[in-house]
Amino acid sequence: MALSLPQPEHPVHHSSVVNALSRRKVVLASAIGQLATRAEELAEVATRLVEVLKSGHKVLVAGNGGSAAEAQHFAAELVGRFKRERAPYPVLALTTDSSILTAVANDYGFQDVFVRQIDAFGQVGDLFLAFSTSGESENLLRAARVAAEKELTVVAVTGERQSSLEQLADITVRVPVVETDTAQELHMIVTHILCDIAEVQLSA
Repeated sequence: MALSLPQPEHPVHHSSVVNALSRRKVVLASAIGQLATRAEELAEVATRLVEVLKSGHKVLVAGNGGSAAEAQHFAAELVGRFKRERAPYPVLALTTDSSILTAVANDYGFQDVFVRQIDAFGQVGDLFLAFSTSGESENLLRAARVAAEKELTVVAVTGERQSSLEQLADITVRVPVVETDTAQELHMIVTHILCDIAEVQLSA
């Protein structure tokens, strides 16, 4: 008969998880407090977003790595729904079509994977939203330049440091952290704020 071994009171990594959550709570509380002092920029982005969608234009969204996931998250909330039943809004993540991404990367270079799509889909009155923790990704910089030339509104959501992307954007929301993981968490908060405001205003 097999002997049953006594189970530990908590899983092995319980204390590590608790400590990590405690540190995260402090970091995020401080960062959100600082972000609140930059509400004017975020409010301006919300205003532009609502105006673009209300006028029947579309939003094109891009980013790399975790920011690519945030671009897709942003599009999903507005094409699907965030909190309310309403009509879908025309928001397109430029990070999702593997055939376009690989074809352009192969034929032109990875630096052009977004700019070709902006050139193809962007129209006067649309909005280009770029998520980037560094603000220095060449593919986003090229896309922002072409978006501006085509008379799209260019919005950047970045980390704390001033960046080349900020210089090309009409409006930039800089979240008040330099660590990539925390910046990405704050970018998700920015996404949720913008989606909530858009739904409230457009479904009113």
